[in-house]
Amino acid sequence: MTAPRTVTVHTLDHGSIVLPEPGWCAGHDPFDGQRNDFTHYGAEQPLHFRGHLLWTAMLAQAPFSSSPLVGAYIEQTGWAATLDPASLRALADVEQAHADSLRRLAAQLAALREDAR
Repeated sequence: MTAPRTVTVHTLDHGSIVLPEPGWCAGHDPFDGQRNDFTHYGAEQPLHFRGHLLWTAMLAQAPFSSSPLVGAYIEQTGWAATLDPASLRALADVEQAHADSLRRLAAQLAALREDAR
């Protein structure tokens, strides 16, 4: 059995703190902020259409925030296009695949929250 992972975070308001790092966390860039702003992020799941990034989804948890439970961070880009009927159908097909990816992420999130109980 391996020991739980930890991460040392250097905060402006609480100095260096050591905290558990969830197994789903993708690691951390150097952090230079307030403790409440620190967030664990999972692997980014980019959702594309014809080479254009439409959405990015990932697990996220801000352990010192007022809502410390793990959640899904979803970011939408500003991509826009005028589509013909075939392209619109292609977009709908891709969005169905994106929905399937988001459902898998939701199942992972539900399991993590259940384990946290």
